[in-house]
Parts: sequence; C-alpha cells; structure tokens
Amino acid sequence: MASSAADVPTLEQLLARAAELRPLIRARAQQTEDARRVSAEVSEMLVDAGLYRVVQPRRFGGYEFSLDDLRRLVFEVGQGCASTAWCYSLGATNSWFVGMFSEEAQHDVWGNTPDALIAGSIAPTGTIRRVDGGFTIKGRWGFASNCDNARWLTLGGMLDEGDGKPPYPTFLLVPDSQYTIIHNWNTVGLAGTGSKDVTIDAEVFVPGHRSVSFAQALNQETPGLAVNRNPMYRIPFLSGFPPMLANPAVTALRGAIDEFLETVAPRATRGAFTGSGSTLAQFGHVQSALAEAEAAVDAAQLILGRDLRLAAELSERDDKVSVAQRIEFRRGHAYAVRLCVGAINDLYDVVGGTGISLNNGVQRAWRDINAVAHHISVNWHAVSTMYGQMRLGLPPRGQY
Repeated sequence: MASSAADVPTLEQLLARAAELRPLIRARAQQTEDARRVSAEVSEMLVDAGLYRVVQPRRFGGYEFSLDDLRRLVFEVGQGCASTAWCYSLGATNSWFVGMFSEEAQHDVWGNTPDALIAGSIAPTGTIRRVDGGFTIKGRWGFASNCDNARWLTLGGMLDEGDGKPPYPTFLLVPDSQYTIIHNWNTVGLAGTGSKDVTIDAEVFVPGHRSVSFAQALNQETPGLAVNRNPMYRIPFLSGFPPMLANPAVTALRGAIDEFLETVAPRATRGAFTGSGSTLAQFGHVQSALAEAEAAVDAAQLILGRDLRLAAELSERDDKVSVAQRIEFRRGHAYAVRLCVGAINDLYDVVGGTGISLNNGVQRAWRDINAVAHHISVNWHAVSTMYGQMRLGLPPRGQY
C-alpha cells in the first residue's frame, strides 16, 4: 500500500500536529509515569497524527522523510514527557530499521496493517539456530520500550550456525503472538516507557526472510536495499539509531527549562536563606544555570542534526561510511547527552525545596535525562574511549 503524494503531509503539517499534542502529553506525564507505560490512547493519538509513519517506507504507507525530520518531530512531542518522547522516537526509528529487512518481512509487518508499531530489544541476548526455512529463537530480553503498544519486536540474538563457526549477532522480527511481556518495569527514570522484559521460553520458528545480521545493518548491506531505494535505508544502523536515543534527553531539557521559567523562577525565597523575599530569578547562580541549560539544548540539537544530515549525505553518495566517520558520529551522540546531563544537574540544583516533589517537572526531567545517559549506546564513558582510541592510533574497542 504505497502512499501517493496526496496522502503525504508536509513536514510543517506534522510539526504542527506534534506541537498540538504536546500540551496533552505534558498534562499526562505524571499519569504516564504512574502507569509505567505510554497509554494506548496517547499512542493512538500519535498514530492518528501520522507521526509514526515519518521514516516508514512509502511502499508500505510511510512518508520516507529523513531521520533528522524525525528528530525534529520527537523534539516537539517530548517537551512535556520524556517517556512519551522515548517511546515515539524508538518506535518510529524501528520503522526505519524494518525498512532494512526484506520486502517479504516488511509485507508481514505492514501489508495488512500499515500502522502496526514495532518495538525492539537489540542486545543479542537470545539464542538463534538456523533450521530448514528459517530460524528458531528463544530467550529473555530486557528494555523492550513501548512493547505494550507494539505488534512486532525486533529481537537480537546470537546465531549459532554450527560446524564450529563462532556465533554472530542477528536481528529477527517476531510478532506479538510469539512472545510474553514480563511486567517488571519499575525504575527511577524514564519510568513511563514500559521498557519491560519479554520472553520466549520455548523455541519458536521465524521464517528466514525476517532476519538481518548486525554486520549487514552496520555495513550498509541489508536485504531491504533491494526494494527501498531511498538512501536513508543505507545509513549504518549505529549512525542512525543512537541519535534517536539521545534526542529525548534534549527535548526533556527543553521542557524542564520551560517549566522552570513558569513555576520556579518567579517563586520568592523564604526562611533563613540569604535574600529572603527575593525571587529565585534574581540570583546569579540561577541565571547562570538557566543560561547553561539553554546553551546545552542549542548545542545538542546542532550536533545531532548535523550528524544525521551528514550521515544522510554520505549514504546518498552510494559509498560506504568510513569507520572513522562512524566513530565520530558515535562521539557526537554521546556528547549531546553529556551536555544535557550537566545542564539538568545544574538546573535541578537551583530549584529549591519544591524540586523534590515527585510531580515537579524539573525533577522528572532530571531523573529522565540521567536515565538516558545510562544507555550504553549514548553513555559518554562507554563511547568516548572508543573515539580516543581511534585518534591515538589504537584499535577502537566498541560498536560503531
């Protein structure tokens, strides 16, 4: 079911729809956190607005906009709720990733249900065996964000070919009828993402066409390129996926700044604090914390947008993206999050006593942004060493 030009909204229309949903998403942020998942109602609103189709293949009802366009939409959606931004960001990005699978696999997912949502757990914790006609898979996976609203999962596992060959990481597409969700998501940050464990206790069969190896996804050699000619689907997986993990931290910081300006800065100090009776806005350290937060949002957006656009340009040239360039992209993804962590920590330090309330938006962003920074794909300590090794002439150790 290909989209005609008349069916495809403009980016400006989608941005307007995202901005229109933002107040409602913000109003429900506490409800989302309490429920430990994005509600089916909010998810359906995002679907109805067409926001999940942004980087979905056009031949299956998508719009084939750019990953940077998706980044901008997530930024609009997520200023009131980082958990909703996270789920939307990863769900839409998984549509891009499924575009790298074979045409038959894409038809399985979207042929009858163009709005089918995909979640995933990319760590190769499952066990995959090759059998006649495809594979079997079993195991337990963590951090399957938004799995409650998804119809399909992309699951990572180690494929054992036998014959003494070492296993290697592979992704398989599995429908919701073949796995069980474990309701164990109870976290200090990104609490509303529903990033639960999923399990397949007994081996299930997956047809061979529903597979992509990790090496294919990294090296721009995926089966989907035979049918999806848009260069976006040639972007290496780790040049396109991690910025979508980083972006929710940026939009959460933007939302925290707005809440700070609305509810914290005008508040008068009381008690024994020096300058009692003054508003928080009158103190220099508050002014500096706000300036740093605004600068961090600007800088992080510039880094992520630049890197996504460059990845797209390199893929359009039909050349392989070099190892050095891929590692440089990884540095940018992690550094954008590092900027947000430093800024939200400083901003939270000046909110005063009201900031310890669990329904305080700045406090929620503080927890959420620090939670984003714990993801191994955008953790500065995990990623920066890889870049340093490359620049120092050492073998880079990590994934890129």
